[in-house]
Amino acid sequence: MNTDFSQFGRTPCSHPQARAWVEQTAALTSPDRIFWCDGSEAEKEALYAEAVRTGVLIQLNQEKLPGCYYHRSNPNDVARVEQCTYICSEAEVDAGPTNNWAEPKAMRAKLLDLATGSMKGRTMYVVPYLMGPHGSPLAKVGVEITDSIYVVLNMRIMARMGQIAWDHLGDCPEFNRGLHCLLDLNPERRFICHFPENNEIISVGSGYGGNALLGKKCLALRIASALGRKEGWMAEHMLIMGVESPSGDKSFVAAAFPSQCGKTNFAMLVPPAEFKGWKVWTVGDDIAWMKPGPDGRLWAINPEAGFFGVAPGTNAKTNPNAMKTIQRDTIYTNVALKPDGTVWWEGHDDPAPAECLDWQGRPWTPESKEKAAHANSRFTAPMANNPMLAPEANDPAGVPIDAIIFGGRRPNTVPLVFQAFNWSHGVFLGATMGSETTAAAAGAVGQVRRDPMAMLPFCGYNMGRYFRHWLDMRKAIKYPPRIFNVNWFRKDTDGKFLWPGFGQNMRVLQWVVGRCRGRAGAHETPLGWVPRYDDFNTEGLDGLTPETFEKLQAMNADEWRREILQQDELFMRLYQFLPKELIFQRELLVARL
Repeated sequence: MNTDFSQFGRTPCSHPQARAWVEQTAALTSPDRIFWCDGSEAEKEALYAEAVRTGVLIQLNQEKLPGCYYHRSNPNDVARVEQCTYICSEAEVDAGPTNNWAEPKAMRAKLLDLATGSMKGRTMYVVPYLMGPHGSPLAKVGVEITDSIYVVLNMRIMARMGQIAWDHLGDCPEFNRGLHCLLDLNPERRFICHFPENNEIISVGSGYGGNALLGKKCLALRIASALGRKEGWMAEHMLIMGVESPSGDKSFVAAAFPSQCGKTNFAMLVPPAEFKGWKVWTVGDDIAWMKPGPDGRLWAINPEAGFFGVAPGTNAKTNPNAMKTIQRDTIYTNVALKPDGTVWWEGHDDPAPAECLDWQGRPWTPESKEKAAHANSRFTAPMANNPMLAPEANDPAGVPIDAIIFGGRRPNTVPLVFQAFNWSHGVFLGATMGSETTAAAAGAVGQVRRDPMAMLPFCGYNMGRYFRHWLDMRKAIKYPPRIFNVNWFRKDTDGKFLWPGFGQNMRVLQWVVGRCRGRAGAHETPLGWVPRYDDFNTEGLDGLTPETFEKLQAMNADEWRREILQQDELFMRLYQFLPKELIFQRELLVARL
C-alpha cells in the first residue's frame, strides 16, 4: 500500500451550487488542502494508506481479515449524544416537546464561529454520497464536508459515495449540505444540529458514527422524516427483510426495535434446520424509506449501503450472517486488538485471549476488571458482503411491505406475538411501544422506557405530528401492511426466558407471513389477534409445550391496566399535539379489558 495519496482528490465536480458551497466552507474553515472524493477503488487504497500513515487506522492481519482495519476513538467520544443533538426548526413547536430545540439563526452563528479556521493544517474532504439505489425516486443526495479521514472511509461503506451521487443529482440544485468538523473533541463544544427547512446538517466536536457519518441518523432519519412528512412518504428506524417459502413465494417485512432488542440479528436471521426450503433475505438492518406505490401497496428502500453494527454479543450463534459479513473490507472501532492482528470482543466465538490490547490500547488479560471491548464498539461492513443480501436490495423500485412489526424488551405483560386489528390500532401499538432498560443503557435497570416506533431520538420534528403523519398515510395506501407486536424477552417466575429467540424467531415470522397470506389462524383477544398453540409451527422445538406457549401468550388484565397508566407519561407530554385517534384506541383497549 504505497499509493501516492497526493495524486488523488484534485478534480472538483462541475455542479455549480456544490462548488460554490464548498468554496464558501473552505473560506470559513481554512483547510490546507481540499480533497474531492470520487469513490474509485484507487482512491480507496490511497485513503486507507494515508489513514494508516497518520495513525488514524491500524491495518489488521490481511491473511485472516483481508481489507480490514482497526480504529480507536477518543474515550469521551464513543456513542451518540442526544443531549447535544438539536432540531433547529424555525418554530420551536415544530421540534416538539421530545426534541432539543435551538433557534436556527443563533445556533448557526455559534456553530460557524466554532468552525472558523478549524481545518487549518488539515485536509478538507468533500464527500458526495447517495442514500438509496441509483435511479430510485426515493433516493437522496448529500454532500458531507469533513476533516476526518475516518469519516470518509466509513461513508464509503455506509453510502453510495462518489461519482454515482453527482450522476443521480444531475443539474438539480437541491441536495443535503452537511458540515462536520472534529475540532478538539471537547464534549463542551459538541453539537449535532439539524436545520430541516434548509436540508442542512452541522456537526462539530465528535468523530463517532451517528454524530459524524451525516448520511446515517442525521439525514436518513431526522432530516428525512421531516422531508417525508412534507412529501408524503416515511423515513423509519426499521429493518427490511424478505421471507421466501419453499414454493418461492416472497413476503417483505419491516420491523422497528429499540436498542438491545436484536434488530440486526433479526434482519439477518437464519431459519432453523426444521424449516427446509425457507430463506430469509436481508434488505436492510436499520433504516427504511417507505412510500405508497401506484399499485396501492407500501414500497420501501434501504437508503444505506452498509452495516454499522454493535460488535459485543455478535457471534456465530446470535448472527452467523453478520460474522461472515465482517470477515473482509470492514472497519472495526473500539474492539480489542489481539497480538496476531485480529480482533476480539465479549461474546465472540473465540475464547478470551490470554493477552491483548483493550479498546483504549491498554494491556488486557481475562483477569482485568474492565471489558476488553467497549460496550458500544462497532463494525462497519459493506452490505454486499452479506451472503443473504436480498437480490432486491439495489432495486430502485424497492420492495412491497406486507407486514410491519414493532417490538421491545419486556419481561412480562406483553405476549410473544399478536396482530393489530387495523392500521389505527397498529399505529397505537407503535406509539406506545416500550422497552426495559438494561445495565448497558442509561436509567434505572428494569425501568420501561417509551420509544414510539423506535424513533424517539431520531424523529426530526414534533412527535405528535409524526403520529398524525402515520395515521394520515393510511389514506394513501389502498392495501396497507398488517401490523404486529412481538416480545422475544418474556420471562417465567424464576427469571428465565420463555422463548429461545435468535433463529427460532423464524417461527413467529412464519406465522406473521401466514397471517398476511391468509394461511394462519388466530383468535381474538382484547389486545388483538393472537395465535393458538395449533396455529404455531412447533416442530423440532423441544420444551415449547402448550403450557409454556400459554405463558408466552398470557394476558394479565391487571398488568395491562398498569401498562395503560404508564403509557400516559409520554401521551401527557404530547397531549397538545396527540391525534384523537390514539386517545380513542386507548379507550377502546380499556373497554375491551
